[in-house]
Amino acid sequence: MEKYVIINASEVSSVDFSLVRQTSVDTIRYSLDRSLALVSFTGSTPSFLNGKTTYTHQEILTETAKSTWEDDSQNE
Repeated sequence: MEKYVIINASEVSSVDFSLVRQTSVDTIRYSLDRSLALVSFTGSTPSFLNGKTTYTHQEILTETAKSTWEDDSQNE
């Protein structure tokens, strides 16, 4: 099952892209003000995400439906 984590955009440089579904900083989804970023993974939580809130698919849909997040429909 895929899991999702919202991180501060300043933490993107610590993301190990071999452990998440995103392949680079260019494929991460950002909030409208670019202060937050969304990463996803399957399996065990990568160590750089330990202590962060993990969301299910349904929970992340609720979070990203808030006005904080940009419309991702152009990437579908």
